[in-house]
Amino acid sequence: MNALVAAAKWLARTVAIVLLVIAGSTALVRLAPGYLSDAREMDSRYADAARAELSQEAARSHSLLQMLSTEIGGWARGDAGLSRQYGVPVFELIRPRLAVTGGLMIRSLALAWMLAISASLVSSAGCNPKLFWQAPATILLAVPTAAMATICLLANSGGPVLVMALLLAARDFKFLHRTLRKAWLDPHVLQARAQGIRTRQILTAHIVPAIFPQIAALASLSIVTALSALVPVEVIFNVPGLGQLAWNAAMNRDLPVLLAITMVMALAVTCAGMAPQHADEWKSA
Repeated sequence: MNALVAAAKWLARTVAIVLLVIAGSTALVRLAPGYLSDAREMDSRYADAARAELSQEAARSHSLLQMLSTEIGGWARGDAGLSRQYGVPVFELIRPRLAVTGGLMIRSLALAWMLAISASLVSSAGCNPKLFWQAPATILLAVPTAAMATICLLANSGGPVLVMALLLAARDFKFLHRTLRKAWLDPHVLQARAQGIRTRQILTAHIVPAIFPQIAALASLSIVTALSALVPVEVIFNVPGLGQLAWNAAMNRDLPVLLAITMVMALAVTCAGMAPQHADEWKSA
């Protein structure tokens, strides 16, 4: 019974988030400067009929409620509406790019966690952690994602996976180092080390179970960070994913595509947020 109530609450919250995403994104796009202008109106190659059509489109866009009803109607039909730029159903644009973005995120997260865990285990286990382990992470945190991607592109070295992995690893390392450092100094862990228990046994029996909720929370934050880096990484490296599609849609005022991508990311963040909430249940299981 409790599981059904929890599932119903999560479903209701997800639906509320989706509706807020639709309303908020539509309002932000509609109220953005320059929304009711189009470069094609100044192009002499377009006939008067085409310019009149663009003017009618701008006039229809004056009503925010009408725009909301149009977008919700597209989702009710199951195609998320028609792309203004490409003239095809939005889901046809998103479906192949979703696999590209998903693969990029999975590879980046796996590499980032491998780097962060390896570095934090070495840096936190010693008696006197040195600046050698902190300086690289601090430098990486100070470099913007777009700048890092541009440097890799100009140097013809690395790629989107490496850039996103370094970005995520630098953020995760800071948290993991502090968490593991505190765990290594717990009295029962110090007692176990004094008794000569192997490091591997201490990690699996004492440290990992103690910090599992924090790791689950960090994993959800890593997904959010990866989503925020998608647009600059995919645009600079010309990766045909959701980030590049979102950039093109923003440049062309393609509201249905922007809404669909925003909702996909909102759902991903919502699902990722479930991990910290149920970390204690998984730990006890």
